[in-house]
Amino acid sequence: DRERFQALIEKLGLLQPPNGTAMSLDEALEVAERITYPVVVRPSYVLGGRAMAVVYDKEELSEYFAAQVPEKPEHPILIDKFLEHAVEVDVDALSDGSDVYVAGIMEHIEEAGIHSGDSACVLPPFSLSYDHVALIAAQAEALARELKVVGLMNIQFAIKGDDVYILEVNPRASRTAPFVSKATGVPLPYLATQVMLGKTLEELDPWSMRRGGFTCVKEAVLPFQRFPGVDIILGPEMHSTGEVMGMGDNFPDAFMKSQLGAGQSLPQGGNVFLSVNDRDKPLLPEVAAMFAELGFHLLATRGTAKLLREHGLEVEEVRKVYEGRPHIVDRIVNNEIALVVNTASGKNTARDSKSIRHAAVTYGVPYCTTVAGAKATATAIGKRSDGIHVASLQEYYARDARS
Repeated sequence: DRERFQALIEKLGLLQPPNGTAMSLDEALEVAERITYPVVVRPSYVLGGRAMAVVYDKEELSEYFAAQVPEKPEHPILIDKFLEHAVEVDVDALSDGSDVYVAGIMEHIEEAGIHSGDSACVLPPFSLSYDHVALIAAQAEALARELKVVGLMNIQFAIKGDDVYILEVNPRASRTAPFVSKATGVPLPYLATQVMLGKTLEELDPWSMRRGGFTCVKEAVLPFQRFPGVDIILGPEMHSTGEVMGMGDNFPDAFMKSQLGAGQSLPQGGNVFLSVNDRDKPLLPEVAAMFAELGFHLLATRGTAKLLREHGLEVEEVRKVYEGRPHIVDRIVNNEIALVVNTASGKNTARDSKSIRHAAVTYGVPYCTTVAGAKATATAIGKRSDGIHVASLQEYYARDARS
């Protein structure tokens, strides 16, 4: 119930992205005009981000309604302002109705807009300020108390600039509960069951069980190898069919292990191909420079190559598929590309570069479909030359460096 939820958010003095609801295309166009594009649209009561999309203009919104919304929908369509280049944060908390234990604050590697089930996430957060972490913990506690949750709850936040927005609140266990349990040594499902049977958090004392002093990364396992021809671009609709966890002394170490666990072996050198949409271009030079410093040879399509040269980077230009041969797909097929970084948004850029992503999957070339993912990948590759240290969960816990 959007109105009741809005009243709750206002009562607690929290922030939500501008939003509205619609029962028809005309109403949706009005809401989108008011809150301004891009917007996230979705039916009420969906799981896994089903039929959820980010739309950038009137035409895309009209197409969404034609494809996804019945003529007379039973429930309202939810429309929220899409926060571009925001950091998404997942929080799991356990409450007995009065006390609240904030079990895990997980920073997503992919930006807001990628379904949380498809995004890699890090515990403890690797780039959030202390103030943001403290604010998020306080807001999670306030929501749990106000909603009188008894058991587990999951909240998704987005940080844009200095503002912290509530994206959604789920008064239930989330897919992250097993990950947070392993990453902190606190058995959340067991404790939540005890709480629901009448125990208090004071009796159970999850705070004393917590272990720390290491970093954990949860990575999604995506099934694209099994579905030839399916586009690998990530978005608000969930594709993941499983997850793995990497554990290390620091973020690069844990991220590298998570990639290996998910079946993606990251290269130590060779050609890295870069092609990104216009919205991501301001973020790319920093990432490209990271790969260049690691000894990779940069390849890019014309527009991206021009941008990178303007930032003083050496880049070899490569043709798009429709520009004639030899083009980028030929280079992938000939085993000349070690890593593909390719982002798309909106149906045109997604369609133009689909053949590149399809070739990467078919020929087993590691790929990144977000700039944030590419940055984390470069960080992990830089770390890999130090070698990988393997330890058991019990060994990590035995260090007893409590967080």
